[in-house]
Amino acid sequence: MSEKRFEVTFNSPQCGWMSIGLKGDSGEFLTTTAYAPHTNALGELMDALAELVGASDEGFRHVLKWNRDPEEYDFELNRQGGEAFIKVYEYPTGDRREDERELVFSHSGDPHAAAAAFFETFRQLYEERGVDDFKENWHQEFPLASFERLKTRLAAILADPRS
Repeated sequence: MSEKRFEVTFNSPQCGWMSIGLKGDSGEFLTTTAYAPHTNALGELMDALAELVGASDEGFRHVLKWNRDPEEYDFELNRQGGEAFIKVYEYPTGDRREDERELVFSHSGDPHAAAAAFFETFRQLYEERGVDDFKENWHQEFPLASFERLKTRLAAILADPRS
């Protein structure tokens, strides 16, 4: 299987908002997201990615809710047959009516490579958290425990690629 291009960007938060970008062979997704009402979304995403890389090939699925106000998003992470599937659905309002949602991004590829792409941008956020005053601008602490969990899981994969 040829390696697919997948890039992730999370810009340092400003006034409770954070820019997110996903780019792959099938397209690009750019938005800003708010820290509320889904206040643990960043940590939850890190935890879900740690589970994604540690999951068996038999399957894993997690749906993460995030919003822009009034739009809302579902970030869906799946793993099946040794492949990761990342989909982003947009809802026009907080009602989250499934008949109104639109698939705005999708990517499939190696689960470890996908998680590593996310981790790289999380690492940058972590390293710049003091300079950019992450806590002040995101209205909460950087999710360090979730970041460390993802870091440990990816390090274990690198040490034993059969995982």
